[in-house]
Amino acid sequence: MGEQKKITLIGAISMAVGTMVGASIFSIFGVGAEIAKQDLPETFIISAFYAFAVAYSYMKFGRKIVSNAGPIAFVLKGFGDTIVTGSLSVLMWLSYVVSISLFAKGFAGYFIPLVGIASTPFSIGATVVIVISFFTVLNFFGSKAVGKAEFYIVMIKLLILGVFIVGGLFTIKPELIKPSFDSSHVSGMLHASVIFFLSYMGFGLVTNMSENMESPQKNVPKAIIISIIIVSIIYVTVAMAAVGNLSLKQLIAAQDNALAVAAQPFLGNFGFLLISIGALFSISSALNATLYGGANTAYSFAKEGELPEFFERKEWFGTKEGLYITAGLGMLFALLFDIGGVAAITSSVFTVIYIFVMISHLRLIKEIGGSKVMVSFNLLLISLVFLLLLYFQWIDQRMVFYGTIITFTTSFVVEFVYRKVRAREFKKIHYH
Repeated sequence: MGEQKKITLIGAISMAVGTMVGASIFSIFGVGAEIAKQDLPETFIISAFYAFAVAYSYMKFGRKIVSNAGPIAFVLKGFGDTIVTGSLSVLMWLSYVVSISLFAKGFAGYFIPLVGIASTPFSIGATVVIVISFFTVLNFFGSKAVGKAEFYIVMIKLLILGVFIVGGLFTIKPELIKPSFDSSHVSGMLHASVIFFLSYMGFGLVTNMSENMESPQKNVPKAIIISIIIVSIIYVTVAMAAVGNLSLKQLIAAQDNALAVAAQPFLGNFGFLLISIGALFSISSALNATLYGGANTAYSFAKEGELPEFFERKEWFGTKEGLYITAGLGMLFALLFDIGGVAAITSSVFTVIYIFVMISHLRLIKEIGGSKVMVSFNLLLISLVFLLLLYFQWIDQRMVFYGTIITFTTSFVVEFVYRKVRAREFKKIHYH
């Protein structure tokens, strides 16, 4: 593949930032306000701490292993070709499929009221099909088109959020954002921090496009750390502007479009419109980056012996089965299911993948590099985050808890049966 088709450092950062900001700040902001109350800005700082803990291992691996299978390539190196690695890879690819359908639904939710169409199953379904099709066509033109489009989408989105932040910080009411550290507030902060940890998960996408990046050994670690820093600054300042301008009662009542409503006190109806358009750009960039990452992952597993050979026919930039199947399944999920619960399950999936990446890092510490004490501490921290996720699912969303357990069990069974029937195994991961 020629150098002109490679994704630059700026392109990779754009995709990571686009996925992270698009995935959460517009959709679950109201939920976070309900749980963390006025401590929302501090909550984002705690979540960023979790993200840096995981990123440490990703950066060390990114310097040594270049593969679009991303974290699964890291787990394969640490655990070898086992049923654990296979189950995690099946889970990871499905998490992309579900994310794509989630973003498409979110896009429809903002777009339909904005253009004044009645919200019916048909109008939602039609919007979902059109938006996924559009980004599938865009991705068809390869990684350069994806990186370029992503850069412009993210610039527009950050400009809109910039207007919100600057306008909001000037009119902030300090008493609304004064932190409180009594036991119920600390508990709320912890609860919200494990939920908002998911808002930082887009940085992992960088490793899923490493084969298509310029100088990946240098640029993968840089893209990961820079994207987390940019996003944590955006989250904390947006939270300060929103919580500092709108009473908690109003912010919680707004739920789905909390930021658009929060812009009204200082920007009026123009602010509401601007933030709604910003949300559409956000969700678009998240959809774009996830479709690209998901399709690349599907291809990589085919190449490395992980999905049925159907995914691998010719060169990835020649034929696009991985892209088509990922997009098609994403569309199907969005049309058939209410995926709010499935999205919560996906959060648990990502956290488990992180845990296995860190265990692999511990096993390969001499080869990969890094501090054993640091990795051990990070592993303990993210294991606690996972247990808290399960605990809050058990308390608040019992069906989601059962769904999480069923998802892990099913992926294990599917992988077990597939191995027995097909005697399939991973090929060796290549170092670039």
